[in-house]
Amino acid sequence: MPLRVTFVAAARSAPLLAERFEDDRPLDQAGWDEVQRVAGDLLPLAGAELRYCSPTPRSRATGDVLGYTPLVQPALRDCDMGRWRGLTLGEAMAREPDAVDAWLADPRATPHGGESLLAFISRVGGWLDTRPAEDGARIVAVAEPAVVRAALVYALKAPPATYWNIDVRPLSTTSVTGRAGRWNLRFDAASAQPSRT
Repeated sequence: MPLRVTFVAAARSAPLLAERFEDDRPLDQAGWDEVQRVAGDLLPLAGAELRYCSPTPRSRATGDVLGYTPLVQPALRDCDMGRWRGLTLGEAMAREPDAVDAWLADPRATPHGGESLLAFISRVGGWLDTRPAEDGARIVAVAEPAVVRAALVYALKAPPATYWNIDVRPLSTTSVTGRAGRWNLRFDAASAQPSRT
C-alpha cells in the first residue's frame, strides 16, 4: 500500500479579506468555534502514525484541539513574504502595485525580498518527498492553506501558476498517496448522512 498524507487546512484566524501574508496570529473565536464543530469528523485522523503541523499558532492550535499532538515542521511554514510579511494583499498592492503584479505573474519573482512561489512549492514538495515510506503509513499534517496549495501543485506536477487556481478552505482535508516523486490526489467518499424522517 502507498504512503498516505492527509493535509488538514488550519482553522482561520481572521476573515478572508483580512488575511495577512505569513499571518502568525492565533485562532480567533470563529476559528475555535469551527474547530469544535468539525472535531468529531476529523478526530479519526489522530490515528495516523505520524502527525505534523506548520509552525504557526493557528496550525498548532488546530492540531492540538483535534487531538493530534502534532510535531512542528519548519518546512511546512508559509511562504517567506519578505517585507510584505503582515500585510494583506490589498495593502501590498496599494504600496507596490508593480511589484505585486510581477510576483503574481512570475513564479520565480521575489520583489518582496522573500521566497519565490517556485521555491516555496519546491520546499513543501521536498518535505513531502522525504516522509518515511513504510507501506501503508498514514500521515496527517495541519498546515496553512497556502502550504496545502503548494503541496498539491507539487504532487500533481502542475505548472506553478496552478497555485492561484486552488482554493483551500479552513479545516478542509486533502490527501495524496504514493511515494517520493510519484504522488496521486485522493478523493474519499463522503460519509453517509443520516436521512431525516
